[in-house]
Amino acid sequence: MSLFRSTCTVFIVLFLVYSSLSNAIRSFPITEEERVSGKTLIRLFDNFDLPRFVEAPEYRNGKECTGNGSSSSSSSSSCDPSHVHISMTLDSEYLRGSMAAIHSVLKHSSCPENIFFHFIASESNSVKPSSLTQHVRSTFPSLNFQVYHFDESHVKTLISSSIRVALENPLNYARNYLADILEDCVDRVIYLDSDIVVVDDIQKLWNIELTKSRVIGAPQYCHTNFTTYFTDDFWFDSSISKVFHGRNPCYFNTGVMIMDLVKWREGNYTEKIEKWMELQKERRIYELGSLPPFLLVFGGDIEAIDHKWNQHGLGGDNVKGSCRLLHPGPVSLLHWSGKGKPWLRLDEGNPCPLDHLWLPYDLYLHNHHRNLLHQDM
Repeated sequence: MSLFRSTCTVFIVLFLVYSSLSNAIRSFPITEEERVSGKTLIRLFDNFDLPRFVEAPEYRNGKECTGNGSSSSSSSSSCDPSHVHISMTLDSEYLRGSMAAIHSVLKHSSCPENIFFHFIASESNSVKPSSLTQHVRSTFPSLNFQVYHFDESHVKTLISSSIRVALENPLNYARNYLADILEDCVDRVIYLDSDIVVVDDIQKLWNIELTKSRVIGAPQYCHTNFTTYFTDDFWFDSSISKVFHGRNPCYFNTGVMIMDLVKWREGNYTEKIEKWMELQKERRIYELGSLPPFLLVFGGDIEAIDHKWNQHGLGGDNVKGSCRLLHPGPVSLLHWSGKGKPWLRLDEGNPCPLDHLWLPYDLYLHNHHRNLLHQDM
C-alpha cells in the first residue's frame, strides 16, 4: 500500500510541475474522456523525450491577402486554392529545427494564414506521430497543417549505406513520395528541410513558375565538380552514365525545391527514382543518400531558382567541422545542410558565427526561460 501511495505521489507532483508551465507553453488539448480515465498522465509521459516549446506569436494576414485566411486549421481544407503548400518531415531528432523553420516562414510571410503545412512523420520512429502533432498544435495553435504517416517499410529495402549514417534515415526519402502521400488536389508544393530558416516572404518562392514542362525548381550550382557525386564505376560504364548525354547537369540541393506534383504523377517520377536506388543496391554508383537519384533523374532539367533561396552548407565542413560563411549576394533562406546543426552547437557553447542568425527563431522552452531570467536581472 505504501508503494502505491508513493507512486501516486510522484505522479501527482510531476503533473503539478507540468501544469505550472501552462503560462509558458500551451497544454496539449485534453478530451473529457482522457480527463475522467486518467489518460492525461499517459500522454504526458509519452512526450517526456521531446523538447518543450513556447507558443509562437500569432501572425495574421495583411489586407492585401486573398483567400479565406482561416485562423483555424480545423476549418481549413488542404484543397483551398489560396493556400501556399509547404511540406516538411517531422521527427524527434530535428523537431527543434522544424519548429524554428515553421516560425521563420510565418514571421516573414505576407499572408501567414494562407500557408498550409504538410508534415510527414514515421510510425516506426521512437516518438509517435500523434505526439509530434500535439507539439506542433501547442506551439502554433492557429497553424493550417496536416500530418501524414510515412510507411518506411518499402523504402528501407531500397536504401543503401551512405558516407554518414544520418543520410540513411528513411524520412530523408519521403520527398520521393510526396505525389503519392499528399491529396490529389495539391498540385504543387514547396519542400523544405528541417534545418532552414526563411528570412523572406515565402509567397515569392511560391510564385516562381516552372517553365518548359519542368517538374522541379531549385537553386543549382554549376561551378561544383558534378562528377564527384558518382563513383568511378558509374562514369566508366557508358551504359549507365549515358543518362546525362544531351544534358548539362549541375548540382542542386534537394532541401529546398518547388515540385509540380501533377507532372510528377504523370511522369511516374517516383518509379524512376526507385530504379536508380535499386541499381545502387546491386552496384555502388554513388556515396551519398537521397540526393544522387534526384540528380540522375532531374540533373540538367530543372528550373534554376535564384541562389538566395538556398544559402546552403552552413552546417560546416563534414570532415573538418569548420564553419562556413554565406555565399555572395542576397539571402532569402539559410540552410544548415551538413553535419553541424545550429541548435546543437549553440547548446554546446561552441556556435559558428552564422548560428546566431538561427537563434531568434528558436522556440525551445529552456532558452526562453533563460532569456526571461536575464531580463529580470
